Amino acid sequence: MTPTSRRAVVALALAATLGLAGCAPATQGDGAEPNPTAGGTLTYGRLASANDLDLHTQITANNAFAIDKIFESLVSFDEHGKIVDWLAKSHEISADGLTYTFTLRDGLKYSDGTDVNATDVKFSLERNLAKEGPLMLTAPISEIAADDEAGTVVITLSEAYTPFLSELTSFSAGVVPKDFGGKTEDDFFTAPIGTGPFAIGEWDPAGDLNLVKNEHYWQDGKPLLDGLDYVFVADDNQLLQRLNAGQIDAIEQVPAANAESVEKGDTTKLLKSDSWAIEQIFFNTQKPEFADVHVRRAIAQALDLPGITQATTFGTARAASSLIPPAIEYSAADAFDAEPVLAHDVDAAKQELAKSAFTDGFEVTMLIPSGNSARAQIAQVVQESLAPLGIDVQIEAIDLASFRERFKAFDYDFMISSGQSDAPDPNGLVTFQADPEGFSNSFWTHYTNPEVTKLMHEGRTTADGPEREQIYTDIQRILASDVPYIPVYYSPNLHGTTAKVYGLESLPNGSVRFQDAWVEAK
Repeated sequence: MTPTSRRAVVALALAATLGLAGCAPATQGDGAEPNPTAGGTLTYGRLASANDLDLHTQITANNAFAIDKIFESLVSFDEHGKIVDWLAKSHEISADGLTYTFTLRDGLKYSDGTDVNATDVKFSLERNLAKEGPLMLTAPISEIAADDEAGTVVITLSEAYTPFLSELTSFSAGVVPKDFGGKTEDDFFTAPIGTGPFAIGEWDPAGDLNLVKNEHYWQDGKPLLDGLDYVFVADDNQLLQRLNAGQIDAIEQVPAANAESVEKGDTTKLLKSDSWAIEQIFFNTQKPEFADVHVRRAIAQALDLPGITQATTFGTARAASSLIPPAIEYSAADAFDAEPVLAHDVDAAKQELAKSAFTDGFEVTMLIPSGNSARAQIAQVVQESLAPLGIDVQIEAIDLASFRERFKAFDYDFMISSGQSDAPDPNGLVTFQADPEGFSNSFWTHYTNPEVTKLMHEGRTTADGPEREQIYTDIQRILASDVPYIPVYYSPNLHGTTAKVYGLESLPNGSVRFQDAWVEAK
């Protein structure tokens, strides 16, 4: 998530333990496999439909991971999070860090066969800035110059901005035709064209999305597939049933409780890798109870996060101790594991609550999305863990679309959701979750701390190295003490396929690349 700067364990005796935490970035088919076969369609089951494909206004995974199949950016990242040239065949950064020069690949075309020009890149990046969306470029850009004849784009900054290249890897920095190829915005995004491996075939914003092969894709011979069908199934158990029955070829998310069965199944395979995602409990600090830092600290100390993680993820995840996941540079997870900022201690939790204005406890509602078994289990553990403090937790489960509408309108007490970095630099996640003027208002918690804001700005202009690392360590320590949210565990990527699917590439932001994917003939 990278938006603008302006803006006990209780008795869940769940036995299965996989030992998958800390898994490495993964691609599918690392062992012996048949020779790739081009053609065919891969059906991909998802928990939410893609309902909007405007790359400059969207942020949630249901849309983002469809958008990134259609649009591409100058630079991207690989399965390890390393930044690589993408639509740009090369890039140069001036010694003072103010000028970025990108040279486009030769012969780039959109899916309709028209040429990609440098002026398209300029138009796209300037629209990103003008829309002021959730993933707006936050770098201090003073000028974007395009030379179509030379195929270069030169971006000048008014001051050095360390995470700029990382920001440009986001799907929101993707390239669209200048002036939408003569169409209106609405018409263009109904059936958009881009440089990605796939183009729109048929699309029901409330249901399925059919993607077809981009015959003009710049990577020779790719994609191997003729089509990629995103199939909407609102329940994770139903998704799994359809995978096991061979009714769909792959699913975006395997429930942790079923990871072992998918991995060991005769007809299924599991793709598991480290990710930039964190499952979290978020507090609406506009509510009097959660405006009180002592209440938030008490709740944090009352929860046994390693126990919750083991019980609800069956050993697939790592309990969280800091906001930034270990897969992102400058994470303080290892340090905070050794010396927790707020350790699990029920007696300390009761003492902390006694310092608050709610010494006798209170009633509160936890909001969760329905159809997500892990979050339902976490909510139950939270409910039982807070009872000894006199905090009576009611659980409200609603459909995912309504859940998102509610928390974005601050219509909740506290909730369970996931934080997700879209880029490899720590600035993006910190900005999205701790910037009170940002798009999400500190991930819809309304949290603000002037010291965090100050450090956040320093982190953007400080060169990579020990000084920048200390800035992000300090930010993580303050957030762990103030507790506007509780990072519960670092979620691994768990994708499932049938045994006949090969070549999927799992990315740390939760997306999957399909240009090398293929399906063995049935």
